[in-house]
Amino acid sequence: MLDASPSSFVIKPALAKIVCEPGWKWQKREKPMQNYDLFYVWSGEGTVIVNDEPYEVSKGSCFLFYPGDYTSATHNPQKPLVLTYIHFDVTEPVEDIPARYRQLNDTIDFEYLLARYVRLYLDQPFGAEEEGKLLLKQLMIFLLREDRSAPHVKKASHHLSEAIQEIANYVRLHPGISHKVEDLAARAGLSPRYFSIKFKELVGVPVQSYIIKMRIERAQHLLLHQGMNVTEVADALGYRDIFFFSRQFKQYTGKSPSEVR
Repeated sequence: MLDASPSSFVIKPALAKIVCEPGWKWQKREKPMQNYDLFYVWSGEGTVIVNDEPYEVSKGSCFLFYPGDYTSATHNPQKPLVLTYIHFDVTEPVEDIPARYRQLNDTIDFEYLLARYVRLYLDQPFGAEEEGKLLLKQLMIFLLREDRSAPHVKKASHHLSEAIQEIANYVRLHPGISHKVEDLAARAGLSPRYFSIKFKELVGVPVQSYIIKMRIERAQHLLLHQGMNVTEVADALGYRDIFFFSRQFKQYTGKSPSEVR
């Protein structure tokens, strides 16, 4: 569904967030599922059966039922399920379809999208259907990313992710500071080694490479748009050796500072 345009998503009227009654159960029907159904567990305990395969579910359990699936479910009356379900179709042929089941660990962003989607169809503000299709596409992208995550890599907690992103933003805003990994790690409240591992995992590049990248990107901006010469830019960004600056600049951009200016 990655390549499907948002306009190809067809919103079905069957959608809600519900608290299941103690005696609730979802009986298997004679006819299979007629469309896609995004099914998410906010809390509670139960069992969902998809095509005769049982899944024990709790907070973060997420299904995408396909057309043709046979489904049923029960739950623990002492810990009733709180669910969101969203039925939809896609008019275009699709290939990248999210897996039928996954257990989400970091649920904050996904739950925000779900809550926003349901709220649109309760309130019906201007442009609700168009925004709903965009949100539905975002939800599918989120699931595809989850499916492609290496199963042995533990998801960083939301707090850790935010701490790392705050450091990355701090470096981006202050490229002229001579940042040390030890200082950045202390700012995040982590050991330098663990900070370096998580930074690369979450940002995608090693800390030192990111620091240099932000510095060179700022240098490009100053040379192109601020009218500063090479010596002034090197000095502004904390380089004591203009030749080292020029060499590092060319390594990252493929051009010398003087060529850019």
